[in-house]
Amino acid sequence: MNEAQHTRLIKEEAKRLGFLSCGVSKAEFLEEEAPRLERWLKQNRNGEMGYMENHFDKRLDPTLLVPDSKSVISLLLNYYPSEVQSDDTYHISKYAYGTDYHFVIKDKLKHLLAFIQEEIGEVHGRAFVDSAPVLDKVWAAKSGLGWIGKHSNVLTKQVGSFYFIAELIVDLKLAYDSPVTDHCGSCTACIDACPTQAIVEPYVVDGSKCISYFTIELKNEIPSNVRGQFDDWIFGCDVCQDVCPWNRFSKSHNEPLFNPNPELLSMTKKDWEEITESVFQTVFKNSAVKRTKFSGLQRNINFVKD
Repeated sequence: MNEAQHTRLIKEEAKRLGFLSCGVSKAEFLEEEAPRLERWLKQNRNGEMGYMENHFDKRLDPTLLVPDSKSVISLLLNYYPSEVQSDDTYHISKYAYGTDYHFVIKDKLKHLLAFIQEEIGEVHGRAFVDSAPVLDKVWAAKSGLGWIGKHSNVLTKQVGSFYFIAELIVDLKLAYDSPVTDHCGSCTACIDACPTQAIVEPYVVDGSKCISYFTIELKNEIPSNVRGQFDDWIFGCDVCQDVCPWNRFSKSHNEPLFNPNPELLSMTKKDWEEITESVFQTVFKNSAVKRTKFSGLQRNINFVKD
């Protein structure tokens, strides 16, 4: 089989595994991204996310992560829910409604890599799900899965942006896809709607101002100068995606593991304020919400409530 046939085979299997789409780009140094990332870090846009400064070279060069790698296979997995929380309650990001995506996607990627090795032969590679120094959005855009929008998320005309991004970096040469064009135009909906003005200029998000940062990444007390700006978000924030015109085309996912615990959707503000550790453990048993721990969630609720 040739490179094109290998690529077609991989994309067909990715679809069978439930991925929304699959694109391939050449594993090479991200020359354009280097100065951009360096500038972002120098301006302290990462806040207390010190890990963003680690492995600078590896973030830009996949061959340092997987020796002799030839291709980055980027994959999208839809998480848009069929039902959302009511307006008059405290909100968590839709991506955290169900089982932690790291487990769900890692499992699918293992299957995909095993399939490649079985069908194509001795192929070495590694799976990445948002937990290693890989610039997911950049690779997704390079492989033609969408463009990076003004809110810095990847956008696709057909389905918007409510999806996870993952990669397989492999030492197999494949047929590479081309990037798509930007379709944000003159729209500034995400910039105008951001509750904390974290989108400091089109395509640049100050991570240290984002509600997701304050409610998940920040381990200390939330600064008082952002009090009253959280719009009832207690874990993550979806505002920039919710207002994006392209997300009118979002379709519900069909991954049972992403379905929320039924209790979650019926929780009122009072339920959240009175949540116990045992309820927290039950409702968020395998959820990404566990990242903030029970004490962190309580901190967030109290901050938004006051």
